[in-house]
Amino acid sequence: MRTKKSSPAPRGLEEYQAKRTFESTPEPPPAAVSARSGPLLFVVQQHAARRLHYDFRIEAEGVLKSWAVPKGPSLNPADKRLAIRTEDHPIEYATFTGSIPEGNYGAGEVRMFDTGTYEIVEREGKKLTVRLEGERVRGIYHLVHFEDQ
Repeated sequence: MRTKKSSPAPRGLEEYQAKRTFESTPEPPPAAVSARSGPLLFVVQQHAARRLHYDFRIEAEGVLKSWAVPKGPSLNPADKRLAIRTEDHPIEYATFTGSIPEGNYGAGEVRMFDTGTYEIVEREGKKLTVRLEGERVRGIYHLVHFEDQ
């Protein structure tokens, strides 16, 4: 159900654009920004789609790297949660809340759970350690990449 694209998607946002019809969804269209330093954004959005889940997003390389977290975030950094990598989103998505209409990819209500800044504490192999500073989610968290077997 794609309509004509107005312009090519910025690098890293092609999949995001391909899944959406911006004439019928309030989601922001793709727009990449230059990677920057300083306080980087993170956001956790509650997404009542086919199944309720939470989307965890961190700013990196001019986009929001994104994961779906089926059980939702834990306020305890020691808890483990499965996070499933999804397509990158534009930085503007960090402030998005609203209803994605039926018939559109990800249809359902998107609400803000938490937002703040993060910093990378350590990168080691397939493990990224970050310090999150949000209203609800605070502390040091580990993102570990597991290969499909």
